[in-house]
Amino acid sequence: MNRPSARNALGNVFVSELLETLAQLREDRQVRVLLFRSGVKGVFCAGADLKEREQMSEAEVGVFVQRLRGLMNDIASSAVMGLIETTRGLLPGAGGTQRLPRCLGVALAKELIFTGRRLSGTEAHVLGLVNHAVAQNEEGDAAYQRARALAQEILPQAPIAVRLGKVAIDRGMEVDIASGMAIEGMCYAQNIPTRDRLEGMAAFREKRTPKFVGK
Repeated sequence: MNRPSARNALGNVFVSELLETLAQLREDRQVRVLLFRSGVKGVFCAGADLKEREQMSEAEVGVFVQRLRGLMNDIASSAVMGLIETTRGLLPGAGGTQRLPRCLGVALAKELIFTGRRLSGTEAHVLGLVNHAVAQNEEGDAAYQRARALAQEILPQAPIAVRLGKVAIDRGMEVDIASGMAIEGMCYAQNIPTRDRLEGMAAFREKRTPKFVGK
């Protein structure tokens, strides 16, 4: 993301470009892991472009927020971070009121949203809002390097199993546990006839590293 003049704020054109890129990548089976990186030093994303939002009609705001919510359904990002909308006369409209309580619990989510409090990376890590917090390096890309290292751990794994695991987790979190178990069962069944599953079993038996092909 490289919109330095607006600190990568999410405006109409920027969101359209991100949605278009995600749509293209979704069809590319060669892509195993996707990293979102800022090309603007010292900032990941400033959130919604409020200067642009101020010029929109009420109808345009509704349409834009719906598109932004769709984008946030496709990606997850956390960085000094916070849902500060209440300090601007707004409330989180891209899914924050739903994702944060599912992540941290209702009471803490209310506290953070009602106060508009910003969290450091360390604070977010302690709360469980982010998986990792890393000290910045001289190049200023410590978070990116940690993300690359994590991607390198994911890459060798069976891509269909990873994809179906993601579906099972994401869909299962939206329903009760019994329904979630049913979703897991359906995902598991889809993985059974794959060549990768047979390759994994053979590699285990032969005491070698599996070579997954995504089929």
